[in-house]
Amino acid sequence: MAAGVKRAVARVNLAAVQRNCARLRNALTGGAELCAVVKADGYGHGAAPCAEAALAGGATWLAVAAASEAAHLRAVGIAAPLLVMGALTPAEVDVAAAAHADVVTWDERFVPILAGRRLRVHVKLDTGMGRLGTRDVDEARRAVAAIDEAEGLELGGVMTHFATADEVGDAFLGDQLAAFHPFAVEAKARHPSIVAHAANSAATLREPRSHFDLVRCGVAVYGLDPFQRDAGEQGLEPALTLRSYVAAVKPAAPGQSAGYGRRWTAGEPTQLATIPIGYGDGVRRGLTNNADVLIRGGRYPLAGTVSMDNITVDLGPDTDVRPYDEAILIGDGVPAEEWARRLDTINYEVTCGLTARVEREYHRDD
Repeated sequence: MAAGVKRAVARVNLAAVQRNCARLRNALTGGAELCAVVKADGYGHGAAPCAEAALAGGATWLAVAAASEAAHLRAVGIAAPLLVMGALTPAEVDVAAAAHADVVTWDERFVPILAGRRLRVHVKLDTGMGRLGTRDVDEARRAVAAIDEAEGLELGGVMTHFATADEVGDAFLGDQLAAFHPFAVEAKARHPSIVAHAANSAATLREPRSHFDLVRCGVAVYGLDPFQRDAGEQGLEPALTLRSYVAAVKPAAPGQSAGYGRRWTAGEPTQLATIPIGYGDGVRRGLTNNADVLIRGGRYPLAGTVSMDNITVDLGPDTDVRPYDEAILIGDGVPAEEWARRLDTINYEVTCGLTARVEREYHRDD
């Protein structure tokens, strides 16, 4: 194999992550701080390297969904304030406590499970997402009171989460803000040191009133557009490129097919490139005959079914593409948002779906 060629690699520019965080931090109002969300292995980019880059870019907090993710960050030496946002079993509470991470509750009945440990606890009011959190503000108040009375516990913050912040012009964000604001003001009046937080990436960029004391930005940290259009419109830089290489080039005569199920057949003489990457790496089968790959500066369509380990690309009848040429699947003009549109999903799922078989490689503007 040619030197330096790799089967599947996601190259992540940590300098872009750092600049994205600086851009987000500079957009904040009222002294709000930036929490970088690095759950799901940093949205597929790598939690620990991206956490360090985010902190260098001005983030002061980190957030994850699972206690095990918090433990991982502590194990690699990251000491920043850390919030576990997801639901926790009693065993996971021990893991979070050992990681000196803040945790979330919304139910006074869960507080005794937390008690006896040194833990900062955030109370979540469900203002419209309809998942975790209580819809009942009185229940949220009772959870706050139970934390105040419990041994070892301290109220760390109050929070909510927006359901439609990424839908520009939708009025429901305002409704959620109106529901959360009085609870946040009341809690801070009684506990001045706590942080109130609500905004995700979209709300941070769209609505300054949502900033409160802290914003929780995830997708924008990685240079992905929370509005599913163009990251450049938001002043963000995509940090990840997905690359493979051309393993073989062969002719295809009219009537010859490529891939399982013969879902592509040559209508005229052409050349096919086989690229050794597939749905086992996160290239979704829904991209069959429905995506483009960049090779030698040209944009070539997928031809045939995406398989577990290979895709084929129609190069046309006259091509200068050769084996071992680099193939770019995401990046350099093929944004994750394009894959998302073709798959009828969101860019979050595109990068989170890159599997462990794809090597992550880190650089700074190289």
